[in-house]
Amino acid sequence: MTGEKSVVDNPSTLMWAVRLLYLQCAALAGLTVYLVVLDLTSENVRVGVAVALTILTALGVAAIFFVARGLGRRTRGARGPAVVIQLFTIAAGGFLLQTGPVWLGVVLMALGVLTGLLIVLPPSTRALGID
Repeated sequence: MTGEKSVVDNPSTLMWAVRLLYLQCAALAGLTVYLVVLDLTSENVRVGVAVALTILTALGVAAIFFVARGLGRRTRGARGPAVVIQLFTIAAGGFLLQTGPVWLGVVLMALGVLTGLLIVLPPSTRALGID
């Protein structure tokens, strides 16, 4: 019985959604580091725009991290922001489909749809206490 209860308490759908959110957080952190390097090494740069973009990206990392952590702790209020993050991921993928690289757009859209679906599936919903 103990094994059955742990499966109910930690559904694989929710755990995979949390893992994918942490993956998105790590990817955005990598982009932040890349932007910092560009800010420091580029000669023709608008400093205000570059710093603002880098700061917004870093804030995005923090937001996704805290949402993923909340979802992992089964905080009921983390589901809405997690779904919104996936909508932004899908939108970014759609933008990349139009401007390139297309493969990255397809990957982002698939990641957003998959993660969003995992978040709203019934086992995840039950684990979060939302019925």
